[in-house]
Amino acid sequence: MEVQALTRYAHMSPKKVREVARIIQGRKAAEAVDYLTLIPRKSARLIVKTLKSAIANAENNRNLSADTLIVKSAIVENGPVLKRFKAGARGTAMPRRKKMSHIRIVLSDGNSN
Repeated sequence: MEVQALTRYAHMSPKKVREVARIIQGRKAAEAVDYLTLIPRKSARLIVKTLKSAIANAENNRNLSADTLIVKSAIVENGPVLKRFKAGARGTAMPRRKKMSHIRIVLSDGNSN
């Protein structure tokens, strides 16, 4: 059985979040949480928050044990981009693209039902 959690509009570039999300795919959920807490990056904090939410969804909504859960996939999708301008040299305006991402984590208990 699969359970998922979704964090939308995380204020971080999807490229930076994907770098950390690749690490936890295929690991046990509890092991992934421990692993992410050791990574000193903002993206790791965002992913661990989403992962803990997915574990809570599995325990409370589907009555699954947290010990049997495996991270089936950790998908980071592009969110909207805020287009801003910052002052540049000689009175010019330099564009700034503030990117956002959507983080989706899918957990599985190993059964295909």
